[in-house]
Amino acid sequence: MTTSENTPPMAAAITPQPVEYAAETPVTGKVRLEAAWGSTEGDEDFTTTASSAPKPDGQVFKPQYKQWNGQLNPRWMRNWAILRHHLLGIFKKGHRPWGMPIRLYLLVVFIASLTDVGLTLVSALIGDSGLHSIWGVSRDNLYGHVLGFFPRNMLYYPVIAALLVGGVISEDRQHGTSALYFSRPITRFDYVGMKFLSVALIQGLIILVSLSLYYFAEIAAMGRGWAWIIDTLPMFLATVFSAVLLIFTYTSIGLSLSSVSKGKFFPGIALLSIILGTKILAFIVSNLFDREILYLISPYDCLAHVGQAIIGTQPTYDQYSWTWSLASLVAMNALALYVLTTRVSSMEVTRE
Repeated sequence: MTTSENTPPMAAAITPQPVEYAAETPVTGKVRLEAAWGSTEGDEDFTTTASSAPKPDGQVFKPQYKQWNGQLNPRWMRNWAILRHHLLGIFKKGHRPWGMPIRLYLLVVFIASLTDVGLTLVSALIGDSGLHSIWGVSRDNLYGHVLGFFPRNMLYYPVIAALLVGGVISEDRQHGTSALYFSRPITRFDYVGMKFLSVALIQGLIILVSLSLYYFAEIAAMGRGWAWIIDTLPMFLATVFSAVLLIFTYTSIGLSLSSVSKGKFFPGIALLSIILGTKILAFIVSNLFDREILYLISPYDCLAHVGQAIIGTQPTYDQYSWTWSLASLVAMNALALYVLTTRVSSMEVTRE
């Protein structure tokens, strides 16, 4: 029997295959280099796959931008969202996180601003006319309730403005949240307007509410009639206008400082330095050289001079007319609003 006859039929059909790897490969002194990349190593072009027809085991969606054609909220609702974010944060959570020290200081200042109301009620209960002449409603007391330097315009109102404007705009520049604002259909005018109105309303809740309570406490406690109301109402309205002018000035200067900063510290300190520093400097120059010209660079003194003319109380500035103070006040607000609008117009927005 030959060898082919001894070999099983299945074994004869199997032919040996060459071995490529490991020790079974004969050593020939040559090395095979494998490419680290290639068309079959994860570098494939999947553009045709994304645009191809869906496969039976799944579905591939072609990425395509489609414009949203829904109905936007009205303009007043978008503005209200900005306003309540700042305003309601004073009273409740879920809005702008005002710090607890700021809330406590606002509460203390509001209670301290009601001291005239308490003393008016005490004088009415005691029935002392001398005490009432000191604390009752008059031109001088209405003026002092808003524009008095100590303690209101030294410890109360400028400090409140400094605390409020510290991070209203500067934090948007620091954290880039301005891009979130302007990626929505919000104009820069609405942005500035709602920020301005938020700070002004918080100040107004303290200044104007305490002033109104002071006036109406006199009517209720002393039983004033219509004749007294008719006589004193023009003085009260003039004081309200002076208070609005003070709030507007402090807010415009404070927000202009906040718009050029990226932190909370600089705007507040700069506002206090402008209001109190110019007042003290002008006071020193007036006492040393008997010149009141530097009062024109002091926001507080310009407000006080204009307020004295509007309310009709005795003026304390004799060397120049109140119209110069009014012109200086207009120039200050115009410069502050110009800086504010210029800086807000340069704030970043999202880009496609």
